[in-house]
Amino acid sequence: MLDPKHIRTLHKNRTGNEPALFLAPGRVNIIGEHTDYAEGFVLPAAIEFATYTAISPRADGKITIYSENFNEEKVFDAATLPSKGSGHWSDYPLGVVAIFAGEGHTIPGFALTIAGDVPLGSGLSSSASVEIATALALSSLLGIDYTRPKLARLCQRAENEFVGANCGIMDQFISANAEANHALLLDCRDLSFRYAPIPDGVALIIANTMVRHSVAGGEYTSRRAEVEEACAVIARHRSGVRFLRDATLDDLAQWGSEMSPNALKRGRHVIGENLRTVAAADALTNGNLAELGRLMAEAHKSYSEDFEASCTEADTMVALANKIPGLIGARLTGGGFGGCTVNLVEEAQAENFAAQLKEHYKNTTGITPEIHRTKAAGGAHRID
Repeated sequence: MLDPKHIRTLHKNRTGNEPALFLAPGRVNIIGEHTDYAEGFVLPAAIEFATYTAISPRADGKITIYSENFNEEKVFDAATLPSKGSGHWSDYPLGVVAIFAGEGHTIPGFALTIAGDVPLGSGLSSSASVEIATALALSSLLGIDYTRPKLARLCQRAENEFVGANCGIMDQFISANAEANHALLLDCRDLSFRYAPIPDGVALIIANTMVRHSVAGGEYTSRRAEVEEACAVIARHRSGVRFLRDATLDDLAQWGSEMSPNALKRGRHVIGENLRTVAAADALTNGNLAELGRLMAEAHKSYSEDFEASCTEADTMVALANKIPGLIGARLTGGGFGGCTVNLVEEAQAENFAAQLKEHYKNTTGITPEIHRTKAAGGAHRID
């Protein structure tokens, strides 16, 4: 983890002002992929990798945003904010500012410093952690006290409307609302949620395939369109179906022939994934780790074969994990098309598991992966 004192010093050296400091974690999704925008269920947990923000006011009406990770500063006029992003890293924090302005808040000048250790493009939601950390900093500057679910919605809008990435609510919600040592079962329809304890003796091992992805890319957009196509076909026959959350596997059996082959497969994944996700939360709550592992294996198979959002490297990583002692469950996590796998591992075997997975993956693919051992962390907060 980064040292908050480093972020404070970095900001003071650049601006001459004492900042307020905030932290927002990245996340790993234990199960429930591409169900959030179908108003379904997801089961993420926050991780110890996070984004830090430092903020202080400026008197000249300018907004300066400096990223330590990119070693770059961007300057904007607080009175004339752009309405859309430009494809630059600054779109994520600036989008939050633009959404706050659209909510009727007068935006003053300020200096924002951003630094983080969430691996970029790995499926661990670095973008949402930037958004939530920025939103907390800006809320503090403006004297706003939004609820955490409301804050997550605003940050989702920043990514949807400003950045142009058609993501659901999960990433922002878990970053804002996580509880240490727990996963969070989120109903993406009404944002109700419950925590599911991750038992003592279980480690989270995150394995980066080193294959990068971008959720703003065409693959994500096409998959979402195919999910919506499947829903539209079922809705023609059942008026109560607004999202695939409302549909059943029996609906697919009855009307799947009216869909494109891809839409049928995407629908099968999303409907099945909703069932698996609720069952996985129950398995955690009941301490049934064998059932959780079975559900994670089924989820990865569906993600790879029905949703077709995996890749050769990720499938290889999961297959190798299943051969190493101590594994409870493994699957590709995040938006897909590369990124990281999440592995729940018996704590006593975690060190050996991580070493073997790294070695076997490198020997099989020629790629040296990044392997991170972490635990379920708490949500975003101010650092006093």
